[in-house]
Amino acid sequence: MRILVTGGAGFVGSHLCERLLKDGQEVICLDNFFTGRKKNIEHLSAYSGFEMLRHDITEPILLEVDQIYNLACPASPVHYQYNPVKTVKTSVLGAINMLGLAKRVKARIFQASTSEVYGDPEIHPQVEEYWGHVNPIGIRSCYDEGKRIAETLFMDYHRQNGVDIRIVRIFNTYGPRMLPNDGRVVSNFIVQVLSGEPITIYGDGSQTRSFCYVDDLVEGFIRMMNQEAYIGPINLGNPGEFTILQLADLIKAKLKSNTDHIFKPLPQDDPRQRKPDISKANKYLKWEPLINLSTGLDSTINYFQELVNTN
Repeated sequence: MRILVTGGAGFVGSHLCERLLKDGQEVICLDNFFTGRKKNIEHLSAYSGFEMLRHDITEPILLEVDQIYNLACPASPVHYQYNPVKTVKTSVLGAINMLGLAKRVKARIFQASTSEVYGDPEIHPQVEEYWGHVNPIGIRSCYDEGKRIAETLFMDYHRQNGVDIRIVRIFNTYGPRMLPNDGRVVSNFIVQVLSGEPITIYGDGSQTRSFCYVDDLVEGFIRMMNQEAYIGPINLGNPGEFTILQLADLIKAKLKSNTDHIFKPLPQDDPRQRKPDISKANKYLKWEPLINLSTGLDSTINYFQELVNTN
């Protein structure tokens, strides 16, 4: 198949492009390089079926493809809050443009949504039927509400125009090719310890997250895209739940560090708990994460160590 991956030079997108190429597909990687990096996809030029396009999905584009994975959007608070209006445009105009393309060429289209649609959840763990507890005017709403509107657009294009859609809600994901300055907790902690700096913990560190290794996530993507039973939305994430302090202690132990913690105020609308219910992924995709946090952190730490040593 000929497959378009928007945001294909990003952290998750580059792993998806690589997996699709290894599976024998032709891949068009589309990215505007706001958070994507050429270095993430340089090695993919060895595949004859790989093509790179520099393009912003807020502008229309016409391509002949069989499937579209719509991943384009900055996903860390540091980057999506840098230009919140642009973040909303990427989610909303980008969804409209990609859905329009899918409608024209009759391609199946996949939306990479987010657990942020649940906001600061009032139920735990989060199930897909939960409508969320989101602040529509807060500093995170450019991303949260942008992704919620994108889901609305996907469902309405499906109902009104018969577009063949799939929607996943991604929970915290980590692994090699994360940006060192993206502000996400795993990369933050690793980079701070490697730099000999104190670990910055927002709030008291008792808030929880569930960390899914990127290879597990990509496997879930491909299973979701290529099954016929369910269009979504479906949660993809690791239901193992850890406090932020537990994560910090694990990373310190792996790097044999005695660095201190610095506690800072919790950012506005930061979720207190985050854990996916993956019953639907089990049922429809026969999917569950296979890589535990300790194993996944080993390869992630190795990546950042190599990054530090080469800079």
